[in-house]
Amino acid sequence: MKLGVDNAESLLAYYPVHYDLYTKPEPISGILEGRKCAILAYQAGNIAMHDTGRLKIISVDVQDATGRIRVCWYNAPYIRQVIKRGKPYVLRGVAKRKQGFLVLEHPEIFQPEDYEKKVDILSPVYGLTKGLSNNMVQKAVRAAFAALPGITEYLPDPILKAYGLMDLARAAWSIHFPPDYESFMQARSRLAFDEFFLFILAIRHLRQRLGDAESAFAMHKFWETEDFIEKLPYALTRGQMNIWREIEADLSSGRRMARLIQGDVGSGKTVLAFLAMYMAALNGYQSVLMAPTEVLARQHYEKLQGLLAEQGITGAAPVLLTGSLKAGERKMALRLIEEGSGNLIIGTHALIQKAVRYKNLALVITDEQHRFGVYQRQVLGEREDPPHMMVMSATPIPRTLGVVFYGDLDVSVLSELPAKRLPIKNCVVDSSFRPNAMRFIRKELDAGHQVYIICPMIEPQEGIDAENVTEYVKKMRKAFPDANVACLHGRMKPDEKTKVMEEFSAGQVRALVSTTVVEVGVDVPNATVMMIENAERFGLAALHQLRGRVGRGESQSYCIFMAGQQGEDIRKRLDILNHSNDGFEIAEKDFELRGPGDLLGFRQSGDASFRIADITRDRDLLEKAGNLAGWILKDSSRLYEEEFMPLRRKLEDYLKENEGSLTI
Repeated sequence: MKLGVDNAESLLAYYPVHYDLYTKPEPISGILEGRKCAILAYQAGNIAMHDTGRLKIISVDVQDATGRIRVCWYNAPYIRQVIKRGKPYVLRGVAKRKQGFLVLEHPEIFQPEDYEKKVDILSPVYGLTKGLSNNMVQKAVRAAFAALPGITEYLPDPILKAYGLMDLARAAWSIHFPPDYESFMQARSRLAFDEFFLFILAIRHLRQRLGDAESAFAMHKFWETEDFIEKLPYALTRGQMNIWREIEADLSSGRRMARLIQGDVGSGKTVLAFLAMYMAALNGYQSVLMAPTEVLARQHYEKLQGLLAEQGITGAAPVLLTGSLKAGERKMALRLIEEGSGNLIIGTHALIQKAVRYKNLALVITDEQHRFGVYQRQVLGEREDPPHMMVMSATPIPRTLGVVFYGDLDVSVLSELPAKRLPIKNCVVDSSFRPNAMRFIRKELDAGHQVYIICPMIEPQEGIDAENVTEYVKKMRKAFPDANVACLHGRMKPDEKTKVMEEFSAGQVRALVSTTVVEVGVDVPNATVMMIENAERFGLAALHQLRGRVGRGESQSYCIFMAGQQGEDIRKRLDILNHSNDGFEIAEKDFELRGPGDLLGFRQSGDASFRIADITRDRDLLEKAGNLAGWILKDSSRLYEEEFMPLRRKLEDYLKENEGSLTI
């Protein structure tokens, strides 16, 4: 099925993307542009109908004690029989600005007594696809609950009580059909706790197999790495040098390295990986750098090749191994790896296939840790002689939460940006600024630069007023016919995504309309504009990650945060991005500002690790889940005790279901 739902169990896990909360009617004078609202009003003028040929527009002015507003409906001539002069109605819809005036577009109509019954009720809104309505999904979910024998609780009752958790069966129902806000919050907490707990338990369970062992690949320091640093076309920052000393000490300690390098977007993690790989080569060993996409793997390969050529280094031989290599190229790469003459190996998931035989693999580096499966890394880690492990991530997780996630990994934080990088110029605007933004994009395209446009949705969905890639790319192609506009989203096939990113990287595609899949992208130094539509729908950390796709070249770069909804809280949140380029600081402030209302929405992205849980806003749950996982695994026999047998079965199922995709 297009939505990834093919049985009753997966339907119950197909959570609403957000909830429609029926709020009490507000005065017309308090209506804000772009926000859904309800008003209690009376007809204040004659009902008019305007026929454009394609649309029949019904409009009427309504008023209350505080003011008046125009209301319009499209292709709904029956409205003339519904609205009666002198009678009050509750009208609920989104206010938009038309020709300088606010207009309530196509609102729902309620009798006041009927609307009163809906106030404060949370109605689930699901991600949809063509031919599927929200009502159809709701009915299907109810049918799935009726068809299944029941949801089995796997945590012992004392633990539920100690942690204040709702039982699983009630949480599963209440996340879809919450009777009230409190029940929703309890259900959300339980399911978010479960996502964290099972994830952490699974990862620590897997890591226990490796432990803190002596390394079979003890290395020596070589002056050549210092020479490599000296000859770089740029100076390493103090932070990069400090972390390089930590890596160098790990590799030469005689113990197996297990280190996480956390660095903001563009902070220079990759050159540290190259240095570690070069040190392994100088010691006569092979190393691997796994990237999450073929485009990024090829970019790493070409960068490393260039650096080695510039410095005249011949003892280190890069090899590229990806799934799209031609038969002859693949055969050559596999031979070089098996012989050991290829000692700096860069690739994707192709690196963990059985056909790949390493001669003396001593170091494994994974790029963008949160996109890689634990099992995929485990294949390389669970060798007779486990290699050193180094992971790199741009996800801004505060150090205290990193300890919960990464367990016994040593965490290094790279907080400085390289010198000479121009700060990105930001602006937070509303949709009325879009014509100006389009003129600015035209100017940048005319200057030979490239542009990203980010939309929160892949395609239009009932009940969700937000920009989508499918329709936006058509508008961009019409506005910029000479820019070779392309689109990118998570439902495209891997080879299609790779082709688009390669064409954008090469400059053939000049404007890219995408979802957040570009968050883990490639360096496109020529891209100078990032415009993010409906910016209020993203967390600040995600916006910061997206912003990091530009500002990688010598030209000034810009990021336009386009807010589809207005409000002081939205303005305050987004304004943080105007004053900080520190991803860790932004993540912390985002957590502080996001209130309970922001919990009424889940991720839609198919590659997200958690559908409900959020590492920033749910840090209390994360710490509790980490504590419980630690307590359970502290005693190796605990999972075999009778009261924990349901948990053991749950863990086994979780490991099986998430094989290859269990991610951080």
